[in-house]
Amino acid sequence: MSSSAEQTAAVHPDPAKAPGGDHGHHRGGVVKLAVGAIGVVFGDIGTSPLYAMRDTFAGHHPLPLDRLHVFGIVSLMFWSMMIIVTLKYVTIIMRADNKGEGGSLALLALINQNISGKAWTSGIVLLGVFATSLFYGDSMITPAVSVLGAIEGLAIYEPGLERLVVPLVVAILVFLFFIQSRGTAKVASLFGPVMLVYFGVIAVLGATSIMQMPEVIWALSPHNAAAMFINDPLKGFLAMGSAVLAVTGAEALYADMGHFGRPPIRVSWLVFVLPALVLNYLGQASLLIRNPAALESPFYFLAPQWFQWPLLIIASMAAIIASQAVISGAFSVTQQAIQLGFMPRMTIKHTSEHAAGQIFIPVLNWGLMIAVIILVLVFQRSSNLTAAYGIAVTGAMLIDNFLLAVVLFHMWKWKPWLSIPVLALFFVLDGAYLSANFTKIPDGGWVPLAMGLAIFTLLTTWSRGRQLMRQNMAEGTIPIEVFAKSAHSSAARVPGTAVFMASTNIGVPSALLHNIKHNKVLHERVVILTVAIQDVPYVDASERCSIKDMGNGFYRMTLRYGFLEETDVPAALIRTDTCGEPFDMMKTSFFLSRQTLIASSKPGMALWREKLFAWMLRNAASAMEFFRLPTNRVVELGSQLEI
Repeated sequence: MSSSAEQTAAVHPDPAKAPGGDHGHHRGGVVKLAVGAIGVVFGDIGTSPLYAMRDTFAGHHPLPLDRLHVFGIVSLMFWSMMIIVTLKYVTIIMRADNKGEGGSLALLALINQNISGKAWTSGIVLLGVFATSLFYGDSMITPAVSVLGAIEGLAIYEPGLERLVVPLVVAILVFLFFIQSRGTAKVASLFGPVMLVYFGVIAVLGATSIMQMPEVIWALSPHNAAAMFINDPLKGFLAMGSAVLAVTGAEALYADMGHFGRPPIRVSWLVFVLPALVLNYLGQASLLIRNPAALESPFYFLAPQWFQWPLLIIASMAAIIASQAVISGAFSVTQQAIQLGFMPRMTIKHTSEHAAGQIFIPVLNWGLMIAVIILVLVFQRSSNLTAAYGIAVTGAMLIDNFLLAVVLFHMWKWKPWLSIPVLALFFVLDGAYLSANFTKIPDGGWVPLAMGLAIFTLLTTWSRGRQLMRQNMAEGTIPIEVFAKSAHSSAARVPGTAVFMASTNIGVPSALLHNIKHNKVLHERVVILTVAIQDVPYVDASERCSIKDMGNGFYRMTLRYGFLEETDVPAALIRTDTCGEPFDMMKTSFFLSRQTLIASSKPGMALWREKLFAWMLRNAASAMEFFRLPTNRVVELGSQLEI
């Protein structure tokens, strides 16, 4: 595909604050939104009971199946959910929203918007980018482990069907990825009710098991976790690598906040999800103490024989929903990364006329599908995949603490006597979980680390390459005021409007220089247009466009978009009435600069990274498509550029 380096540079973060407006969030009753949040937000953490308890006692670092360790693990899981999910994410981090939006990139943009010029700012940005990279590793592992964990119920109930588990999982995943292009609006309306049934079922199954051993409720006391670590510190520490599976998906609460808002997510967690998970884990603990043989699958053996197949169907649907939510999240994060300048342009298709957030990115979809299927075929069982699961999640959670520290100290101005103990609690717990997961690197934990490092390299290479490219193109630029006066008298003017896309508001774009050099003509109206992506999710329509009249038919225009908005340039131009006469697309030509990058030994990036950046640039989606320009009104002018 053709690639425009200058247009790649044109979409860049603008550190200036842009006024926020309506974020496009759905309005409605808290209960209705809470049900919707159950379907979208809590699929990952909701399906953890499928494998968390089993892998803690039968995984790569198994624990003795006795009262001390069973009670200790349930206590550890419960207080981890209370501290990490309830206190850290639901109570504190969700308050750090960027005009209602959450997630590592949205938080990074918020920090950049409020704090700039600090020596440590670049380090915080790199941490946030690495957290995003780990998210992609998580988005590959979650569908594989969730669907495998659910479908393995076939082999639990009918051992003879074990050979069908992997083929069936692959078939489900292929179907799931193939329906992405059709949009998920209709299917998503079922997500909430299905997950509500799922949480209701696992709560009832857990409560039924608790009734057969009521004293298991005392497992929630924190002294049980303390007793386990005191009695057997090494095994207790190693068990944290599996116990963390109980809180996987906690970061989704923050990332998906923009879809539902804080109150519905808090209601969903505190009223529906948390009680159901606690009851189910207590029920599994009761079952394991009463019947150690149930360790093969304490989740599925909670069900009476007559309800085993319905439970398998309900759990499988919940796993598919969890996978769908992660895939949709990957699309949203990628859109943010593109707009904020960390990824090359990709083709983004909108699958809904009403919901702007429902998008489909073909390259990412098929790449994820291949990666997920490879994981299933290589690891075969969910118990093997869970070894790879924890590192990405705990790594992202630990990085969130650093971002939170910036927010508490520099934005919210919390007193040290309050912020330091809170942060210390989060760092100690997340650090312990991450350290425990490092022990699983030989057993598969290297997979998300390798994925994360590869994606981190791509993101940082793209960001740095764009920065060097803009600097190179800015060298020796001619002030537009000088150019307008000289060009007006030295070139013939022809009817119509020419829009020249520019990377910055300074100087003359190379496409304009090449046009006058080779064609010796200028249009009656020349608009030098820069698209600036703001550090907010949405920009008010009243603040969309700013125009400066340079005289002699020259105009300097800036279009501002939020990092969640579609950059539809023609639509914005048609609504503009302060740039001379109204824009007529049939009389308007768009000029793009297409640069061919040549890797060189100039200082800036290693030669291999320059070649990687050039490859990414060549394979980026067309600037014409990204800016929604009419295909028959675009002219590309090329040149070579060294970085």
